Amino acid sequence: MKLASVFSDHAVLQRGMTLPVWGWTTPKSRVRVSLNNVTADGMAGADGAFMLRLPAMEAGGPYELEVTTPDPAETIRCKDVWVGEVWICSGQSNMQWTVGQSMRAESQGPCDAIRMISVPNVADAGGRKATFNASWQVATPATVPAFSAVGMNFAWKLHKELGVAVGMLNTSWGGTRIEAWMSREALTRNAHGRELVASHEALVNSAAHWDRIDPLDPTAPGAREKLSVIKFDISGDPGRAPATKDWESPAFDDAAWEEMDLPAPWQERGHAYNGTLWFRKALNIPAHWAGRDIVLAIGAVDKHDVTFFNGERVGGLGKEFENNYWNIAREYRVPGRLVKPGRAVVAVRAHSFLHFGGLRGPANAMAARLADDQTQALPLAGNWRAKCELNLGWREPPTFNLPGPGDPNSPNILFDNMVWPLVPYAIRGAVWYQGESNGDARQARQYGELLRGMAEDWRYHWGQGDFPLIAVQLANYMIACDFDANAQWPYVREGVLEWARQPGGGMAVIIDLGDAADIHPQNKRDVGFRLAQWALAKTYGKNVVASGPLCHGMAHASDGRVRLSFDHVGGGLVARGGALKTFVIAGADRVFLPAQAVIEGDTVVVWREGLKTPVAVRYAWADNPEGCNLYNAEGLPASPFRTDNW
Repeated sequence: MKLASVFSDHAVLQRGMTLPVWGWTTPKSRVRVSLNNVTADGMAGADGAFMLRLPAMEAGGPYELEVTTPDPAETIRCKDVWVGEVWICSGQSNMQWTVGQSMRAESQGPCDAIRMISVPNVADAGGRKATFNASWQVATPATVPAFSAVGMNFAWKLHKELGVAVGMLNTSWGGTRIEAWMSREALTRNAHGRELVASHEALVNSAAHWDRIDPLDPTAPGAREKLSVIKFDISGDPGRAPATKDWESPAFDDAAWEEMDLPAPWQERGHAYNGTLWFRKALNIPAHWAGRDIVLAIGAVDKHDVTFFNGERVGGLGKEFENNYWNIAREYRVPGRLVKPGRAVVAVRAHSFLHFGGLRGPANAMAARLADDQTQALPLAGNWRAKCELNLGWREPPTFNLPGPGDPNSPNILFDNMVWPLVPYAIRGAVWYQGESNGDARQARQYGELLRGMAEDWRYHWGQGDFPLIAVQLANYMIACDFDANAQWPYVREGVLEWARQPGGGMAVIIDLGDAADIHPQNKRDVGFRLAQWALAKTYGKNVVASGPLCHGMAHASDGRVRLSFDHVGGGLVARGGALKTFVIAGADRVFLPAQAVIEGDTVVVWREGLKTPVAVRYAWADNPEGCNLYNAEGLPASPFRTDNW
């Protein structure tokens, strides 16, 4: 007998809801499921699959989930099981981003009542998968650093306010588009999805495409049909050039190398290409560190690295590390025999075969620390020396229209591999942080339709009604400005705002938490808390303000002025730091110009001198709207918005 992967020791089951328990055993066998002195009986089908449902239960635990058949040898027991609240956390890298990669906060500490199970990143083209290789983990000091930071903070806030165990089903993958998380059936319900599925399936059925695939075992029967990875050219590193033979040595003179402020992709420091760069930084080792092991934390390296301390290799990650090596924070142990007082040199050879590359940080994850006393640290963020070894030119990832088997952006592939194995585990709802990969001119305006389609798709497959799905609006990122008529991310944010107004929809606004130079905001604490704020207000009926102000209407006032009304004003509208900013206004010519704006009660009045007949207003309409400062008294920012539909 085998249970579905989502059932293991330390699991959390959803309170107040019928509990499906499923797995596989001998065909036609009788099966019994027991939990907290409650049982359900049934029979496996002709294929051995079974599905039993326990009645709804109150929160509590720990319990033992027992599944038995007439054969005593087949009994399975899952221990330390709790009944509480269960949520999915899903999306791309900002949901996948771990506690260990983010700003530390008390809320991210261990808690026995918080558990998480993380579905491995798998993009197998062979159809829907019933199982995956993972188990529930309790939030302990050893496990928390690998938890989704947004998911952990969301769970912590819920646990604090509700007083019950909280379980998070983490299924997320960096750099992925929303279409990969939708089922094939859902995609084919609209013109965009049908076109995408048709072009993808035509591609993967062509001989020319399969000639690009690297079989895992070319001699095995059906090997080509079982592939799970497309052959990207990650071997673009020809190996270390002879001219670099001394570049890791502390004696090497790097005075002629350029200075580079890190962390940052090297493309943002003037190197618009892929390839291999070296980075060197000198440290002053304190005398009392001599002979003691050091932990060398250099943050995430995009994508492969070989790292040296005082001329000796101490670590590195390369193509053998399959999933998201580009955002794994590196920590390498330096043996005490290499640690001597005075000058020491850290050298990193970083190779990136496509898109961005370099030492990505975050800055607070970059330090040399004593292994036995990590309160003593030397910061590594800041000025480094850099030198190019290999210039491969600029390489973009494959376009979304041509993903192949095993590419995580193939339509419906992540639904098949990373969502389907969770269905129909009883859940309260889902939190979603994605959209960056759909934020281009081709698709940004479609995001609201896609998000709604995905939510309806998941709800259909779970079959437990319109459960809430709370989405994160994209943070401020890229070049800061007051207004940008050509920006695309505002349309993705607008799609999330549209979804928040649907039954069971929800949103966390984080337009104030981003970083112009980093697509991964380090403050995941407030992201999780704002998601939880909406859930507490809307899902659990707590007397809290769900969100920052959301504009819901515009009316014309006198003298060429317009009045904007808002939901979720809480204790009142607030302009942080002075006069309201980033409001623009347009007349019939559709030309937006800077506007004046003032708060009047629970409304905002907007105008521009000389414009007698205003037609439309936009607020915070840029990828990174500089200085947008409309909040409510509870400290939650207003969502960017527009009153037009141009």
